[in-house]
Amino acid sequence: KMATEPSCYTVITDVDDSEPPSEQQLRADLEKGDLRTKISALKRVILLLNQGERLPSLLMVIIRFVLPQDDHTLKKLLLLYWEIIPKTSPDGKLLHEMILVCDAYRKDLQSPNEFVRGSTLRFLCKLKEPELIEPLIPAIRENLSHRHYYVRRNAVLAIFSIYKHFEHLIPDAPELIHNLLESESDASCKRNAFMMLISVDQDRALDYLGTCIDQVHTFNEILQLFIVELVHKVCRTDPMKRAKFIRVIHNLLESSSNAVRYEAAGTLVSLLSAPKVVSAAVSCYTDLILKESDNNVKLIVLDRLMNLKNSANHERVLQGSVMDILRVVSASDLQVRRKTMELCLGLLSNRNAAEVAGFLKKELTKSSGEGDFEKMEEYRQLLVRSLHTCGVKFPDTAPSIVPQLMEFLSDAAAADVIVFVREAFERMPHLRSEMLAQLLANFGNIRASKVSRAALWIIGEYASTAEDIKAAVQTFKTALGALPIVDTEMRAAADIAAAEATPEEAKVVTRTRITADGTYATESSYVSPAAPIQAEKPALRKLLLDGDFFVGASLAVALTKLALRYQEGNNNSDANTVKAEAMFILASVVHLGKSGLVAQADDDSLSRITVCVRVLAEPSPALSNLFLAQCQAAFQSMLASLQEADKPVSKDVVAAQADDLISFRGLKSKEEQSVEDQFDLDLKQATGSDEKDSATSKLNKVFQLSGFSDPVYAEAYVHVHQYDILLDVLVVNQTADTLQGLTLELATHGDLKLTEKPSVHTLGPHDFCSITANVKVSSTETGIIYGNIVYDVSGSSSDRNVVVLNDIHIDIMDYITPASCTESEFRSMWLDFEWVNTVPVRTKITSLRAYLDHLLATTNMRSLTPASALQGDCDFLAANLYARSVFGEDALANVSLEKMPDGQITGQIRIRSKTQGIALSLGDKITYTQEAASAH
Repeated sequence: KMATEPSCYTVITDVDDSEPPSEQQLRADLEKGDLRTKISALKRVILLLNQGERLPSLLMVIIRFVLPQDDHTLKKLLLLYWEIIPKTSPDGKLLHEMILVCDAYRKDLQSPNEFVRGSTLRFLCKLKEPELIEPLIPAIRENLSHRHYYVRRNAVLAIFSIYKHFEHLIPDAPELIHNLLESESDASCKRNAFMMLISVDQDRALDYLGTCIDQVHTFNEILQLFIVELVHKVCRTDPMKRAKFIRVIHNLLESSSNAVRYEAAGTLVSLLSAPKVVSAAVSCYTDLILKESDNNVKLIVLDRLMNLKNSANHERVLQGSVMDILRVVSASDLQVRRKTMELCLGLLSNRNAAEVAGFLKKELTKSSGEGDFEKMEEYRQLLVRSLHTCGVKFPDTAPSIVPQLMEFLSDAAAADVIVFVREAFERMPHLRSEMLAQLLANFGNIRASKVSRAALWIIGEYASTAEDIKAAVQTFKTALGALPIVDTEMRAAADIAAAEATPEEAKVVTRTRITADGTYATESSYVSPAAPIQAEKPALRKLLLDGDFFVGASLAVALTKLALRYQEGNNNSDANTVKAEAMFILASVVHLGKSGLVAQADDDSLSRITVCVRVLAEPSPALSNLFLAQCQAAFQSMLASLQEADKPVSKDVVAAQADDLISFRGLKSKEEQSVEDQFDLDLKQATGSDEKDSATSKLNKVFQLSGFSDPVYAEAYVHVHQYDILLDVLVVNQTADTLQGLTLELATHGDLKLTEKPSVHTLGPHDFCSITANVKVSSTETGIIYGNIVYDVSGSSSDRNVVVLNDIHIDIMDYITPASCTESEFRSMWLDFEWVNTVPVRTKITSLRAYLDHLLATTNMRSLTPASALQGDCDFLAANLYARSVFGEDALANVSLEKMPDGQITGQIRIRSKTQGIALSLGDKITYTQEAASAH
């Protein structure tokens, strides 16, 4: 790879803070010192040269006293020395001393030691002086036939580099390498030779590939990757050769290397869109996910499958392979399972919906048992939501889904189950009687308050026949236990107290046992009486005794609906009986709330129950219509709005305008065809680098680090790419002096880490250079990069000069993207996250909705509150916001706003997150944007 890149030099960091030795001392050590002293002195010379020192007087000393040495350590250091030392005089001519160095190169290329030969050849890849290279060409060519593969491998790289930069020095290089390739047996040598032919002579590379097309599967991994790259380029530029070489790529789908299989599948799909080809690629991707242990690789391959799904040509093929893709849920990582489920739900169709539903039901049954998966409850919730989606999209599958989901009403996923059941009651009226019977049968097993409230609403809304209403009332009475609640609880408490006050005496129990020697013995023991066992209370009664009277209010509404509906189709005597039972139950609940036996019931719940009692006592047509008709109409409206929100966004885009020219590629000559490599276009599309940034957006990321009056002017372009920050710093020498040892010293604050120390530069008068620095980011926290520029003025005896730079603040918005989650997930995370940051609202914006839109635009968060809930004219607004960082961190926010009579908006924004950094950074961002908006 080094031979194909621009010249780069090895950077050596000096960790010794002591005073550097003088030039005279270094000369003495190099001339008269022993081997260890010479090695140490040469290291110091290399470090000083890297720091901008010249040391021209040491060149001849090193040639005379160090170059003749045969020590391998010295030879390695000499290669570094020759790499960085200036080889030309100020007028641009080659130094005369370099003739001696060239002779040393030639001797090393003929050395009996293969390491010396190979390292010298490697060094020649970096040499950019044709005067030095030309005398070495014969020796380099001889090394192509050396017995050791290390020498041959580096000889190929050296010839590649020379041919690339100075083609006239070795014009027959492609033919030379092609001949080597045909006779070479070492895999690494063949890889380097093939890489060179791909770059400089593609026709010869194709000729070689044509001779060994049946042996490609036996090549090593890297050579196979190069073959995939070559075939991709050739088939893009010349489709006529596709039939000849596409079989190579298809065979590589069975390669032993996962990397080769991945690249081969991607290349195959990009070249052909035939269903069989796409199906083979999908099978390859699926097999890769199943066999690869790294979860990151699994996610990458799943992303590739998601991209295939977004293509209209490939989606139908993927729908036929959805059952193969579903095998990926056997992975142990929940994120992999979640992404797999998302992919498969997007591929649902009438052809595979029943099979997918059957598979999900089997997985749900398996997950209900004891499993070793640490997040089994979350996985079960994921399965329930997937079945919900499947049942809603394809109602034909719902009859087989609902009965099984009913069994999980007492599970952790019960909240998701009851939501689906509630929707199924409305959308599938032909199944209501069966679902109602099963819900009544499982009602006593429900333990969660939220699930109980939803089940009460469903029963009250959809129990329509007289038999169903009587069964529902009886189910409620069973779930409440003995009535009235207060009297029965007080009697039970009195019985327990009486039993504890008069304890039974211990009884003596005598047993006859056989001893070890066969004789009989009598054993006596005292048995204390068992404590009285309290019977487990029914589920609904337990919730009320725990003080949850919101369930009592839901029970009151359900009983009221049932009694009013029963009254419409039955005689007054039976209707009055049902009313009386309902009123008795509700009176018992109200009595419990006011008795002091449990926590005092809230006023809202008591008021709601009291209203229901009055409606039952004095019914009217208007109230009956409110309970029996308008409630269901409101639910139908909510379902319609949810269905509208879930409609997929149209993927139709204008591919071409009506008046565009039609290009027939087959009728064009080669000169007219675009010379741009399609492989590069594909790469740009895959990485997203083909998106054009406006000049304004780029200028927004340029930070001025020093002033125009400073001797050194500096500005930095900050490019953020997920976990990396690339600083491209432009440094300009604004003086008439030469600045030596110019160093950019950077430090970071926050979860930022500088990966490498920037290199040292020497700037001439009014010269400039570009210095790059890489910073790794480990979390979503506002980081700060600060530092200074240190340099020496040539010919000056003063201390080092320092220019202090302005700070660079890394914006948190570069790492946060809008995301979505369900209401239950939001509530669960809100309870779990411990870091809270409350930001008061201070703004001059007078519209509540305008302020919310401003907040969403400046924080990259998404509003989870439906747009229908935010419509209308009101002086209050509350919304939930959600976002996720590239590091997988969740950020939650709750906005509570009020418009005062004077038009000013007040309120607060509460931010919750799992880590402190993102909560504080988001709060600072909101505060800053509020002040900026107010200033304008």
